[in-house]
Amino acid sequence: MDQKTYDGLMQISVATVTMQLLKKGIRNTAMVGVRPLNLPHQKIVGPAYTLRFVPYREDLVSLEKLASLENAQRRAIEEATPGAVLVADGRGRADIAVLGDILIERLKVRGVAGLVTDGGIRDLQECQGSGFTMYGAGAAAPASLVGHAPAEVQCAIGCGGVAVIPGDVIVGDGDGIVVIPAALAAAVASDGIEQERFERYAKMKVAGGAPAYGTYPPNAQTKAAYQDWLKAGEPDL
Repeated sequence: MDQKTYDGLMQISVATVTMQLLKKGIRNTAMVGVRPLNLPHQKIVGPAYTLRFVPYREDLVSLEKLASLENAQRRAIEEATPGAVLVADGRGRADIAVLGDILIERLKVRGVAGLVTDGGIRDLQECQGSGFTMYGAGAAAPASLVGHAPAEVQCAIGCGGVAVIPGDVIVGDGDGIVVIPAALAAAVASDGIEQERFERYAKMKVAGGAPAYGTYPPNAQTKAAYQDWLKAGEPDL
């Protein structure tokens, strides 16, 4: 993702991104049960670095295995690239944490952009105090090894009911999280900026008494008036 695409996606909302993806034929993009956990909400944009958990099994999980260099959870903490968003498949288990405050602090120090998970986060107040950007199912006291086994990093996962491929672009705001296929990110950013420009115009028209019909979506007359508005420098109506 180049800087222009990043800057464009930072300017537009998750709602706009979902509409742009819908127009491009991609429907299942907004995560379910994954909400912003920072107050105030913190916008996030970055490529996905993925972590997959599987259900707990005794031979796969132990306190000793946490120290292994092959432990996928610990690998994710140390290998997620600066600027990336760590997306952890928490198997939709809001009652089990995928990470806690110490590992969150490590991600922050390493320059990771944020965490997205459909699982819980433990020590949530401490994590919020760190300022690290988090989207998840909420607070959960039990550690991951209570019900999860770390399985793999940088593989295709499901999170919040959405497929996430390493390198997909993650965008989050107060409305939640949306996943953009990497190949579409630049077009979504560019087209999304134009969508929001028109929507500002349409909202001003509606606020001034114009009916929604013919304004949003626009008819030929509204489209012509919009072009005149652009040529005039986008003045207040």
